[in-house]
Amino acid sequence: MRAINPSLSRRPTSMVSSKRKKALLLCSMAAPGAIWLLLLRYLPMFGIVLAFKDYRAFKPNTFWNNIVKSEWLGFKNFDFLFKSPDTGRMIANTLLYNITFILLGLVIAVAFAIMLSELTNRFAAKTYQTLMFFPYFLSWVVASYFLLAFLDSTSGMVPNMQKLAGQEVIDWYQSPGYWPAILVGANLWKNIGYSTVLYLAAITGIDRTQYEAAAVDGATKWQQIRHVTLPNLRTMIIILFILNVGKIFNADFGLFYNVPLNSGSLYSTTQVIDTYVYRAYMNSGSIGMSSAAGLLQNVVGFACIIAANSIVRRFDPDSSLF
Repeated sequence: MRAINPSLSRRPTSMVSSKRKKALLLCSMAAPGAIWLLLLRYLPMFGIVLAFKDYRAFKPNTFWNNIVKSEWLGFKNFDFLFKSPDTGRMIANTLLYNITFILLGLVIAVAFAIMLSELTNRFAAKTYQTLMFFPYFLSWVVASYFLLAFLDSTSGMVPNMQKLAGQEVIDWYQSPGYWPAILVGANLWKNIGYSTVLYLAAITGIDRTQYEAAAVDGATKWQQIRHVTLPNLRTMIIILFILNVGKIFNADFGLFYNVPLNSGSLYSTTQVIDTYVYRAYMNSGSIGMSSAAGLLQNVVGFACIIAANSIVRRFDPDSSLF
């Protein structure tokens, strides 16, 4: 009878052990992110119940006791969003600003990423990339003071230049007509660098042989961008577009509250859902109303993502999220 090679009998066990070790390493890498997601995203979802209750403090003053004893209101907490005379204006401002941010941010970020990828001087490309990305790390509080240095009616650079030129000095913080352009410009200044880096990373991953083949066929630089770069960016552009559509009912609170310095004269152009909810909460102290507004924004955002993804999946299944 032929003897069994011991090495052959041990091989399956060693292979299983190696796979288990690899799986353990991968799980340990994913564990911090999974724990963060569980503790800070999924566990707090129990607080959704606050949107349907008149939250009050009871003795003993604990969170669970207060939730249990607070009166159930149903959908009454949602009424304040729709019964206010400012409802139409704040919803219109939120949607119009976000649509503008999405469209301009997409076009400008892709254009900047393509221009940076065409730079042959790597030092210059890295310098421009860093300068564009730097504002993303600044808070809106800091950005608001930068803008104040330009627009302040007493000591700002722009009003002083208007005085020297003999022009009428504009009180920028009392003139709402200028602020749509100012807010759009501020948003692009702060966030365009981040989007540019994402698209630039996708461009660097494109197979260079495609460009070489296009050049051999006589394609100009613009034709290479049109027929090679943009088609390869299509999936990423669509995915980021879908994700941004999901935030179309949410506004950047810091942008709309801090940058205009909370000026009441500018509410007609700076009042959005998030700032309205914050001001309503500061006046009423109702946690239930603010929770209801947040829940409604997230539900609408989820519906927008599903709708946008369904449309994309119908025309381009490979670029849809699911």
